[in-house]
Amino acid sequence: MKKLFLILAICSFSLLSQAQKMTVAQMDSAFVRENFIKTQYEIVMRDGVKLFTNVYTPKDASPDNKYPILMQRTCYDVAPYGKDEYATLLSYSRYLMREKFIFVNQDVRGRWMSEGTWTNMTPHIPNKKTNSDVDEASDTYDTIDWLVKNLPYNNGRVGQYGISYPGFYTIAGALCGHPALKASSPQAPVSDFFFDDFHHNGAFTIGYGLTFPVFGLQHPKPTPTSWYDDEFPTIKTYDGFEWYKTMSPLKNLGKNYSKNFFWQEHVEHPNYDDFWQKRSIVPHLKNIKNAPAIMVVGGWFDAEDLYGPLTVYKTVEKNNPNIYNSIVMGPFGHGDWARERGHHFHSNIYFGDSISTYYQKNIELKFFKHFLKESGDGKTNLAEATLFDTGKKEWREFAEYPVKNAQKIDFYLSPNGKIVEGKSANGFSEFISDPSKPVPYTEDPKQILGFSPRNYMSEDQRFAGRRTDVLTFESDVLTEDITLGGEIMANLNISTTGTDADWFVKLVDVYPGDEKNTPYTPKHITLGGYQQMVRSEIMRSRFRNSFSKPEPLVANKITKIDFRLQDVLHTFKKGHKIMIQVQSTAFPLFDINPQKYVDNIYKAQESDFQKATHRVYGNSKISVEVLK
Repeated sequence: MKKLFLILAICSFSLLSQAQKMTVAQMDSAFVRENFIKTQYEIVMRDGVKLFTNVYTPKDASPDNKYPILMQRTCYDVAPYGKDEYATLLSYSRYLMREKFIFVNQDVRGRWMSEGTWTNMTPHIPNKKTNSDVDEASDTYDTIDWLVKNLPYNNGRVGQYGISYPGFYTIAGALCGHPALKASSPQAPVSDFFFDDFHHNGAFTIGYGLTFPVFGLQHPKPTPTSWYDDEFPTIKTYDGFEWYKTMSPLKNLGKNYSKNFFWQEHVEHPNYDDFWQKRSIVPHLKNIKNAPAIMVVGGWFDAEDLYGPLTVYKTVEKNNPNIYNSIVMGPFGHGDWARERGHHFHSNIYFGDSISTYYQKNIELKFFKHFLKESGDGKTNLAEATLFDTGKKEWREFAEYPVKNAQKIDFYLSPNGKIVEGKSANGFSEFISDPSKPVPYTEDPKQILGFSPRNYMSEDQRFAGRRTDVLTFESDVLTEDITLGGEIMANLNISTTGTDADWFVKLVDVYPGDEKNTPYTPKHITLGGYQQMVRSEIMRSRFRNSFSKPEPLVANKITKIDFRLQDVLHTFKKGHKIMIQVQSTAFPLFDINPQKYVDNIYKAQESDFQKATHRVYGNSKISVEVLK
């Protein structure tokens, strides 16, 4: 019998022995104790709710040696809670820690030791009229105001930082308008739950099925211990694929969460209605008052929040032309820039050494140091966009992003299995999609029963491409390097014998058959012929015209399905090939579409699921941007 529990760790060092790990942790912990004084506060918000806050102040702070404040607000906890219990890394990199700031960690309202009611993706209230109009921006303002007025020896400057959900609190906090907030770094920020994390283009991310206890139960009162463990499902198998199949239709998964308010919100709001729309921070990223300098950070292989950082950066850039706004995208999975593992991998692909350290020392530290300790005039010598080319495996800097002089190219999906540049073809490719035999999204069973998917975004796709229910389109062997840098659009022309369907499109880098393994490649992996996923995304047909007002397909009618695959910076090298794969299931990453239109997929019955024949026509294309 197996009970799954949430384990959140900000730092791990997988290349070190257990004894070495303990030594590193002991060194960091000793540094914190030797250099910081810990205090704890309950800061009162404008509506009277008290938010629990840990503060670590450098011991050498004085009237002549004042420090800026660097703050993180989180829904995960700010443990340890005892006044004499010291954190190891204070949830910040060791480089920020050794630079020294006044570090502030706060439980958001309704979580852990803070009072109040918990709300997922707290709706932003742009025009607050009374003290009862509270959101994450107002809580950030009230916290900053209290800190600068009450913490001794602060220099009046505040920075905010956070990864994932704390990334949402960071970008929401950037809207607070407090003049002391000088620097904000939303990292992997959740921005809209209909496109990030729990959904992709409205398709439910069933791979998050084990996270609902964490996000869907109110704590009974402020507490330093978790209150949701008993709701985790009991799983009697290590085969996550088969377990999730027993959770389909989705009503079966829902039986585990009858008292979970977050699950019920999903069931009650299957479409992009006002409930989800008002929880999006994106529409509010305009005309930011007293805007702090912003540095958005993300990972090209972030299975949770790729939409967030790209959308936040582009929206801020478009709507606030005169503020400092930059973006960093590395070869990282979710939050991996905060972890240093020496030889840097995502899944089985080696990208180089100490890449996280490079980011922490040369980008993140420089950003916060400039705006919180130095002149803060914006002359950081950092690029507008610092992006990692995941094909050449090197950092590149750009003065603008997206790159304006990128060449747009259309890759058409020819029925003969070829990718044809700039020229459509007659005919179609077809396959039978059977909901009872969905295409797996991974060959790695370890990630299926994890808290959330992590590795699939750079995994080998040969296992999928060899299935008859996966269409494969391939270029000729490349005679020169080609760098895709920017947005990718899928423009499909499809038909199906059903009345709904999902379309999962993958951009894949096919290695030469004689590709040699690196010295660090796992022994069970062969890079010869490796089909590395570069980018993927799903689109649910019912949302093709509107995410708010879904509509069925007309059986056997040719229909346009257009959607974004998110951005890339990837060089397909000479001797490699470009591949596009199209399938209708990626399980159990996303839930299985019945392929018969139902008003609410969360309430679908077993009898609603049916086989369907899907066609992709030769005038379908994948539009990319090529950097010369």
